[in-house]
Amino acid sequence: MLSGLIGKKIGMTQVFTDEGSLVPVTVIQAGPCTVVQTKTVARDRYEAVQVGFGAQKGSRVSKAMRGHVGKATKEAFRVLREFKSTGDAEATLDPGHDVRVADVFKAGDVVAVTGVSKGKGTAGVLKRHHFAGFPGSHGTHEYFRHGGSIGNRSYPGRVFKGKRMAGRMGNETVTVSHLEIVEVRADEDLLLLRGAVPGARGGTLLIRKSADSPVASKGSEGGE
Repeated sequence: MLSGLIGKKIGMTQVFTDEGSLVPVTVIQAGPCTVVQTKTVARDRYEAVQVGFGAQKGSRVSKAMRGHVGKATKEAFRVLREFKSTGDAEATLDPGHDVRVADVFKAGDVVAVTGVSKGKGTAGVLKRHHFAGFPGSHGTHEYFRHGGSIGNRSYPGRVFKGKRMAGRMGNETVTVSHLEIVEVRADEDLLLLRGAVPGARGGTLLIRKSADSPVASKGSEGGE
C-alpha cells in the first residue's frame, strides 16, 4: 500500500477524545486517490506509485497529460504526486485503482503534512522575523521598526546571503511533523489531525506516514 495520500484542507474544529478531553483538530479530505502509474526498479530504477487527486477539466490540461492519465481513467486530475509503496505495489495497485483513506491511515498514526503556507505579502522585520525594534524614547527618532545595521566596514565588507530583512512573507512550502490522527472517517474519506496544518482552507496537502508512526516503524524494521 501507499505511504501517504493527497488531501484537501477542509478547516478546523474540536472533538472529544475517548478520555473526555477536548482537542483541536484539522479536518482533511484525504482521497480517494486514483493510481495513475506504478514505477518499478526494473523500468524506472526506483519504486513508487503515482496517484491523482481532484477532478480537473480536460480542456485545462495538455494533450500529453491526458494521454498519461488515460491509462488509469478518462478524467484529468488537478494534482499528481508520487508516494513510496509499502509492499508489492505492482500486484495490488494497478492503474485506475482508487486508494481510500482507510487503506493507508488509522487512528493513532503519526503523520507529516506538507502544504503551502498563507501568503502575507511584503512584511517588515518585526512581523517577519520577530525583531524587537528600537526604544520608544531616549532620542530614537523615526527609527522604531527598522532592522538596524546590516553590514560592516571590515572584511568581507558586504551583506551576507540570508540576512534577515524585510521581504515577502509566507507562500512557502511548509512541512509539519508529528501530527497524530485522532479519527478516521472512512465513509467520508476524512482525516481528523490533532493541531494545525499549513495553508488556507481548500489548499492541497500531502499527508505522509511519519517515522514515529507504528505502521511506518514496523514496515522499516521488516525491510531491514
